[in-house]
Amino acid sequence: MNKAAKNNFKSKVLILCSLLFILLLSSCEEVVNLDLETGEAKIVIDAEILWNKDTDGKVQTIKISKMAPYYNSSTPKVSGAQVRVENSEGAVFTFTETETGFYVCNDFVPVLNMDYTLFVEAEGKSFTAVEKMTPVTPINRIEQEYRPDISGPDLLVLSIFYDDPADQQNFYLSYFTTDFLKIPYTLMSNDDLYNGNEIKDEFSDTDLKPGKTVQIVHRGISKSFYNYMNLIFEASSANPFGTTPGNIRGNIVNTNDTKDFALGYFRLCEANSVSYTMK
Repeated sequence: MNKAAKNNFKSKVLILCSLLFILLLSSCEEVVNLDLETGEAKIVIDAEILWNKDTDGKVQTIKISKMAPYYNSSTPKVSGAQVRVENSEGAVFTFTETETGFYVCNDFVPVLNMDYTLFVEAEGKSFTAVEKMTPVTPINRIEQEYRPDISGPDLLVLSIFYDDPADQQNFYLSYFTTDFLKIPYTLMSNDDLYNGNEIKDEFSDTDLKPGKTVQIVHRGISKSFYNYMNLIFEASSANPFGTTPGNIRGNIVNTNDTKDFALGYFRLCEANSVSYTMK
């Protein structure tokens, strides 16, 4: 089973180490302003349709923003967009802006394995994407144990288990969220080596102690989204000369200019959400 884990995404463009090296060698005190702008900021569409098991999945939110310049501390949100999703049977679900950059639908109807098409009109540009609603096998049990850690006290490890359906290729993405993490710990899995068998995913941290509550969201994802997320993980690694996250192309295309695509990925995931308190 191949796995990829990452809990520290970079949301802004990486500075090449060579530039940093030049600055460190400079002995003058003159302020050097680096021009890190790359032209017009791309639109970013965060379009995840998440259907938690045992819910109707009617309320869904799509967020639209623009890629911020490197030195900006905030992300510009895009207002006034027209957003809708259509399924393969012709049903239309309209998303209405409830606050700047946030578009909400209150009557969405999720159907497993059905194709859905996203349509976005924003700042004079038209974007679209097509994806299938991917099912997920539920978590069947959660366990915890202490394991030796040569660098300090024994580590508390949280494990989730789920049964992989046989005779099909499956991909999974799980978030582990707790109060000491600024962003979720993200773990991806596939069934290349464990098709039809039980799969175990693990989360641990030196701050994971008895009494801490961990929120777990376990998703089924498509192969194409799995590959996209692998590129994100690689770009967010320690390699400063690799492709930056801002250059990674998702499945959202500009219908009038293929080169002017939006960043982000339209995906539809069935999910199993569980809250677990460490003992």
